[in-house]
Amino acid sequence: MSTLDPLQALAARAEDLRARLSHANYQYYILDQPEIADGEYDRLLRELSEIEAAHPEMVTADSPTQRVGASPQSDFQPHTHRQPMLSLGNAFNDEELRGFDEKVKRHLGLAEDADVAYVAELKIDGLAISLTYERGVFQKGATRGDGFVGEDITANLRTVSSLPLRLRPPHPEFVEVRGEVYLDHAEFARINAEREVSGEAVFANPRNAAAGSLRQLDTAITAKRKLSAFLYALGESSSRPAASQRELLDALKGWGLRVNPQATVCPNIASVIAFVAEWTGKKASLRYDIDGIVVKVNDTGQQQDLGAVARTPRWAIAYKFPAQQGRTTVLEIIAQVGRTGAITPVALVAAVTLPPNSVVQRATLHNQQEIDRKDVRVGDTVLIQKAGDVIPEIVQVVLESRPEGTSPYKLPDTCPACGTVLVRPEGEAITRCPNSAACPGQTVQRVAHFVSRRAMDIQWLGEKHVAQLIESGLIKDAGDLFALTKEQLLPLERMGDKLADNIVAAIAASKAPPLSRLVYALGIRLIGEHSSEILARQFGSLEKLQAATTEELNAVFEIGLTTAESIVAYFGQSETTELLGKLANAGVRPVADQYAPQSETFAGKSFVFTGSLQTMTRDQAEGIVKKLGGRAASSVSKQTGYVVAGESAGSKLEKAKTLGVTVLTEEEFAALAEGVGEGAGESG
Repeated sequence: MSTLDPLQALAARAEDLRARLSHANYQYYILDQPEIADGEYDRLLRELSEIEAAHPEMVTADSPTQRVGASPQSDFQPHTHRQPMLSLGNAFNDEELRGFDEKVKRHLGLAEDADVAYVAELKIDGLAISLTYERGVFQKGATRGDGFVGEDITANLRTVSSLPLRLRPPHPEFVEVRGEVYLDHAEFARINAEREVSGEAVFANPRNAAAGSLRQLDTAITAKRKLSAFLYALGESSSRPAASQRELLDALKGWGLRVNPQATVCPNIASVIAFVAEWTGKKASLRYDIDGIVVKVNDTGQQQDLGAVARTPRWAIAYKFPAQQGRTTVLEIIAQVGRTGAITPVALVAAVTLPPNSVVQRATLHNQQEIDRKDVRVGDTVLIQKAGDVIPEIVQVVLESRPEGTSPYKLPDTCPACGTVLVRPEGEAITRCPNSAACPGQTVQRVAHFVSRRAMDIQWLGEKHVAQLIESGLIKDAGDLFALTKEQLLPLERMGDKLADNIVAAIAASKAPPLSRLVYALGIRLIGEHSSEILARQFGSLEKLQAATTEELNAVFEIGLTTAESIVAYFGQSETTELLGKLANAGVRPVADQYAPQSETFAGKSFVFTGSLQTMTRDQAEGIVKKLGGRAASSVSKQTGYVVAGESAGSKLEKAKTLGVTVLTEEEFAALAEGVGEGAGESG
């Protein structure tokens, strides 16, 4: 067995962390069945964040650090958000809040002793939603989903009495409003009491109850549950945003939307820390659950200058409350296999209720190293907690309560899915199943990734159906999907005539995907959505990407040597050749992406946008740059080609002038993009 060099080992670790966190997001956000503890999730996320911060070339757009969550269920129609619903970084103590403040000031070019004003808001523990209003009338409502695509739950949201069906003027012609739907404690207790009397399973906590209520296909059931909502942010809007977060909250309230009354302007980070301390002690007095405090830079112009790292804003952070703890007993430890072959141990525990009202029955044990460190055994009494009030983890074993005759737990020697002897590659903490080609557990996860919404977007095919297809021998890889017939599907369990028709039609409809989606769907190690878009723009076809050498790939901006080697290795596998052959024979023909370069006008040039644009959104402006062969960047350096300055441009404009970078107005950028404004602008 060859030894990975340190960089390869680090990249492999990052890949494994992404896979595990993505699965955890799916369990939590989509199934409402969290499997791993908050503290464990946060620890893994921190480790991944540190790796990606030190090695930006390893960052992928599908990384849990960049993105939020996972894909929506197929019970409701998908809804694509015009502007992505961002996820927030986390802070767990005062020191980390001060660190956030220091980063904000550094990015804004402010002195260390300067004050930045923030708005501190209670972090409602509910279900994130987006509401669309046109000419003041409510048109559509959706869940967050994976941040890009959610579920259309318009009919159910219409039953929420605190959400107005018409806004009060003056309001924008078109606006998306973001917020949180939740259940207060009294209503949660009432619903569970009724379910208990009728013999139905009770909800574990108010958040799960709110999510379950909004996902009812029968809106009459939703209407019987007194859901509430607070609104706190904008998506896309036809008019200029407010000059500050405080002004935005006031505007939302003026439109007739419900805003949490506890949102407070804090003149500096010390005031934020005081607000956090106050509500850490007062949260139990509320009639609803909160799991932290959201801290946002108040000034909108500063927010725009700070921008975002992929899908996480630099101008906001979520402070998570300290963990809630309790005692329980480990009943069993099981091993699960993931898409990359990683074997994850999970502890099944006696049900325990943690404050405020959450029933916990399972917790991840991460890997053998972690089990050995904590010495968790079947039969042990353990201290379990929910860091951030969400996902459970085992903190430690109560050794004085350990029964006689217990034995240390060791992962099995063979894969629970295929029986192959497991290995633990040198330099890694993760035990893996090396049978990547024939392990049904890994194959299920790979095919499930291939059909997922952010990949090939083949609806009606969930993980359970994929598992059925593999277990029945109908498919052995994603390429076999395209040969399936209705007659083959019908004998499967819970497969009706209509569902079989829908699956066959969805597979057929997926044969002309954007090239970037197909590249992402292949599941190439280290290649996420962002890297897939880069490769699609650079090479233009799957054939050219296949033929690319390590040197050619390494020369592509944001790819890097480790990723280049991973791509070449993937296309060199016989399994890949077989899969691509099946796709080609089935008539799968990827098409040029929306932002594939249409000319080389901006080839080799990078653009940074700062301030408020008036005639187009920043996404539209960056799309123009990409279409013309250029690159949109978020920070200014000596290598920046142009800075496009809108209204209220801040520190990025000043830095451009200092470095002598060419500055364009919005009008000059538009003229340059049309080929009639060469040389426009002023040099700093």
